[in-house]
Amino acid sequence: MKSLFEETTYHQTLSRIEALNENSERQWGKMTAGQMAWHCQFPISIGIKNPNKGTGNLFVRLFFKKQMYNDTPFRKNLPTAPNLKAKEEKDLPSEKAILRQLVTNFYDCKSRKDWNPHPLFGRFTHEQWGKMEYKHLDHHLTQFGV
Repeated sequence: MKSLFEETTYHQTLSRIEALNENSERQWGKMTAGQMAWHCQFPISIGIKNPNKGTGNLFVRLFFKKQMYNDTPFRKNLPTAPNLKAKEEKDLPSEKAILRQLVTNFYDCKSRKDWNPHPLFGRFTHEQWGKMEYKHLDHHLTQFGV
């Protein structure tokens, strides 16, 4: 699995985000490209801010945590948490700019040694954080053919 902490993967990811445009057609799901760019911002923000918010949910840790960073792609059309669903249309250029900056801010965490637990999934290693953030972005960028 690639990691968002790898320089080549980081630059490829920024290029893929840049390639998103108003004509990017989703291959599955219901989000528009602008809504997807907005949706992808929250998980990356958690990694950057890395707040100390507990140890996560035991059920989620036991049954879903490894899926967040392993080599198996996410299934298409998985449900989205209600608070991560865009309720209205989003301006793609604005959301892309924010997402690119967040990806850069996360990449700049590549030297971070200590990570607080993820609020839902619990503890991740540095390597797992990089893989998890990449895997989610890759899933959604692939959703829009970039």
